[in-house]
Amino acid sequence: MKSVKQLLDTKEARIVSVAESISVLDALKVMTEKNISAVLVMENEKLLGIFTERDYARKIILQGKSSKDTLIREAMTPNPISVTLSDSIDHCMELMTEKHIRHLPIVEEREVRGMVSIGDVVKFIIADQKQTISQLESYISG
Repeated sequence: MKSVKQLLDTKEARIVSVAESISVLDALKVMTEKNISAVLVMENEKLLGIFTERDYARKIILQGKSSKDTLIREAMTPNPISVTLSDSIDHCMELMTEKHIRHLPIVEEREVRGMVSIGDVVKFIIADQKQTISQLESYISG
């Protein structure tokens, strides 16, 4: 069974985070600059929450709040569901499906190691299946 660590080894392990004291607008600017749809909210390397495009739509736009005047701590999802390096990719898929979420921070011994998105999981599974098919074809023809 493939693990989160194996997936993380295949992608750039960058951690994009913002402080809880910045405005939603500033967080959106970071997300746009990095071309990401979610950002971790951290203080002193401690994970406090996650802010996603879905949070923006539901907690800012639909509530008629101002992105410039609302702090990220008011719009983030606190204490996000996370996974560890040893968790399986299947576990990630189950969590994402059951909880209707698209991003999972990777936390190992209280240290944030990265984040896995639904796109990362799908891409990893497809690559793994292609490799398996290739190996089976080699076995059959060899």
